[in-house]
Amino acid sequence: MVRLPLTPAEVERGQRLGALLRRARGHRSMPDVALASRISPETLRKIESGRVATPAFPTIAAIADTLGLSLDAVCAEIETDRAERTAEDRSALPVARRPSLVS
Repeated sequence: MVRLPLTPAEVERGQRLGALLRRARGHRSMPDVALASRISPETLRKIESGRVATPAFPTIAAIADTLGLSLDAVCAEIETDRAERTAEDRSALPVARRPSLVS
């Protein structure tokens, strides 16, 4: 399977996710949190470092549960504020054209 390169926004979101998980982990060791989440410590390390910017949903759900984070809180923390989306983001959307009423 060929993976497409990540967009800058996806990379940034992965970095925010990693920072959130590191903060939530606090003084707990990475192996303890990983094993409680039923993932490998290496996977947790890659997510926390931002090397895996788009981890699978069940993986994030398991880590969040272990750390006592709600998925809503995780999403709110890592997503950019929708009000801050630039006109450039919106301009990439296709524009619907109305049929002309004048022949």
